[in-house]
Amino acid sequence: MNIIKARQLVHEYIRRDEEGNVESIQTALDHVDLDVKEGQFIAVLGHNGSGKSTFAKHVNALLAPTEGTLWVDGKDVSKEENILDVRQTAGMVFQNPDNQIIASVVEEDVGFGPENIGVPTEDIWTRVADSLKSVGMSKYRKHSPNKLSGGQKQRVAIAGVMAMEPKCIVLDEPTAMLDPNGRKEVLRAVKELNQKKGITIILITHYMEEVVDADYVYVMDHGEVVMKGTPREIFSQVGKLKEHHLDVPQMTLLADLLRQSGLDIPLGVLTREELVDAIMKIAG
Repeated sequence: MNIIKARQLVHEYIRRDEEGNVESIQTALDHVDLDVKEGQFIAVLGHNGSGKSTFAKHVNALLAPTEGTLWVDGKDVSKEENILDVRQTAGMVFQNPDNQIIASVVEEDVGFGPENIGVPTEDIWTRVADSLKSVGMSKYRKHSPNKLSGGQKQRVAIAGVMAMEPKCIVLDEPTAMLDPNGRKEVLRAVKELNQKKGITIILITHYMEEVVDADYVYVMDHGEVVMKGTPREIFSQVGKLKEHHLDVPQMTLLADLLRQSGLDIPLGVLTREELVDAIMKIAG
C-alpha cells in the first residue's frame, strides 16, 4: 500500500510587488509522480534548488500543491480538513535541530508534540521514554539541549517526532549541519527506526553516501524526477549523475575508474567490501 502518492504534482513560488502584481513565477515542482510504500526507506536526491525540500514540505502539508495531487495515507494534503491527520501521519525533521527544539530540558522537548495533539499526560511520559530509547538518548533526558552535540540534538528532534507516533518521518537534509560523527549517529538512528519499528522514512539529501542502504531512490533536478531506481541501479549511471551535478560515493567512483581502465568490475559497486571482493576475484 502506498503511504505517499504524488501525481502530476506542481508547486510554483509566485513573487509579487507591493501592489500585488506578479513579478516572477518559479516552478519548484514540475509534474512530479512519486510513490512510497508503507515501511520503505526512500531517499530523494538532488542538488540545491532541485525541488527536493519543496516536495518534503508538501508531505507534511506545510505547502499546498499549485496543481496535481499528493495523498498521505490516502488523504489529499490540499484539503484543509485533512491537514491535522496528515501531520500526525507524517512527522518532519528539519535541517537545523535548533529550529525544532524549544524546551530547556530534553524530556520536556520530546513531550511537547504529544501534548499538543492531546495525548493524555500519563501516556506522554511513556512515549517520551520509548522515543528517547529508540534514538539512543535515554541517558540525556534530564539534560539541557544546549549542552548536546549537533548529532545529539538532531536525535532529540527525531525523538520529538517519534513521540507523536507517526507512520512516516520526513527528514529534510537532517545531517547538512553536522560533522561526520554526527551524521553517522543520526543515520544509524534513522535506519533502526525503519528496520525495527517499520516506520516509513523519506530522507531528503544531497549526500550520496547516505542513500546506499535505501530501498529506492528518486533523483530530482529543476523540479522534475530525472532518475529513479534502487541505489545500485542509480549508482550504475555515474555519467548521468554527474550530468545532474551530483557526486557519487567514493567507492562507486573508484570502481567506475577501474572499469574504464579495463578491469572487469561490476556496475553499481556501493561499498568498500564490494569493491575489494571484485578486485580479489580478478586477482584469483
